[in-house]
Amino acid sequence: MIRIAVANQKGGVGKTTTAINLATALAATGWRVLMIDLDPQGNASTGMGIVHGQRERSSYELLTGGCSVEEAVIPTRVPRLDLIAATVDLSGAEIELVSFEDRTHRLEEALSSAAGRWDICLIDCPPSLGLLTINALVAARSVLVPLQAEFFALEGLSQLLQTVERVRVRFNPQLSILGVALTMFDRRNNLSAQVADDVRACLGKVVFETVIPRNVRLSEAPSHGVPALIYDHRCSGSEAYMGLARELIGRLPKPAAAA
Repeated sequence: MIRIAVANQKGGVGKTTTAINLATALAATGWRVLMIDLDPQGNASTGMGIVHGQRERSSYELLTGGCSVEEAVIPTRVPRLDLIAATVDLSGAEIELVSFEDRTHRLEEALSSAAGRWDICLIDCPPSLGLLTINALVAARSVLVPLQAEFFALEGLSQLLQTVERVRVRFNPQLSILGVALTMFDRRNNLSAQVADDVRACLGKVVFETVIPRNVRLSEAPSHGVPALIYDHRCSGSEAYMGLARELIGRLPKPAAAA
């Protein structure tokens, strides 16, 4: 199972929107997809229409040993896309995990028993670099970084890349940066283009060609409990995420299920 952490310690960069819509696009092309909501805010769960009453077992129980992956999984309305939801209990997991000797490997150990059921796993990380994100980086094989096209983008990216490198050296030698996706791109704003140029000059082909524009329909979709690709597949945001998914697939080994 391919494991990708969708991570950026800065909030409000389109991280959850990216995870939800890429997961939907991958499922639509035949991949069996597992998405894990590792953010205590639970936005990925809400954005997929999973109400709190359905979250009897969540990523909190998964990390603390209260259930297995199979017991925590909730089918979504998107065919071939399953979700492990998040609850507010996850906000206390950072403190509780400190008492575990294997506190950085809890998610890795849980996922190792569920390798055959899904082709790919997307982990939506919280906007911080604490133990929850470290667990995701240890469990993942690659990192996808949504990056808002704004002035402070490169500063935050540098901090994340340093964390990824430390995790790679100490815990997970297989970890690498799969790609950086520019989000909230405003073509009317010269600053967005300047930031994009700076990021591409710094990272080269690591940056995806597709950019995700600012789009009202992307913002509206979560309130309806569906990905933007279902809410309005013809809007500019959905079309951009479909393009990003095609690029992403081109960087991944093709699973038998999608052949």
